[in-house]
Amino acid sequence: MLVPRITPVEAPYAPDVGEQLQRMMPPGVEPIGLFRTFVRNMPMATAMHRWGAYELGPQLSLPMRQREIVIDRTCARCRCEYEWGVHVRFFAERVGLTADQTSSLVHGAPSDACWTEPAERLLIELVDQLHDHADVDDRLWDDLRVHLSDPQLLDVVLLCGWYHAISFVATAARVACEPGAPRFADVRMT
Repeated sequence: MLVPRITPVEAPYAPDVGEQLQRMMPPGVEPIGLFRTFVRNMPMATAMHRWGAYELGPQLSLPMRQREIVIDRTCARCRCEYEWGVHVRFFAERVGLTADQTSSLVHGAPSDACWTEPAERLLIELVDQLHDHADVDDRLWDDLRVHLSDPQLLDVVLLCGWYHAISFVATAARVACEPGAPRFADVRMT
């Protein structure tokens, strides 16, 4: 059993904590464990919320499906089952990720047959190169430029880095997986 290293706050919340948690979640949705952990440091939680709202909001230059491919692959490569599960639960169906694609993002490769869109294969490769080398080789960068604008390239690199940071916190703080969220073993490749 996972024992949190930083215990998430529980309701009833102090007024400022409750207000911050409310801003971080969609209306009517209970705050997730990660956000209840973040508010242990309110200045950090406030600052992170502003950037997180950009990364998940309409100003991000990437389409939602590409965003979720990058996030899911990044979290999987970081072995952050918590954040991967949150995103798969809330977004995978909404953006049309198939069961094979969801499994591939954890256990597979950009060359898996389920990836038919060249841009999506390249995004997975980008995450892998950034994760493994903290850099992108010239061939991949040139290939990405065929599909992504400069603003999109900047967004995708920062998105990957942001979810490395989120993964680090969730894993190091030992945030327990959300009830009903999938686990890596739930999406084994066949």
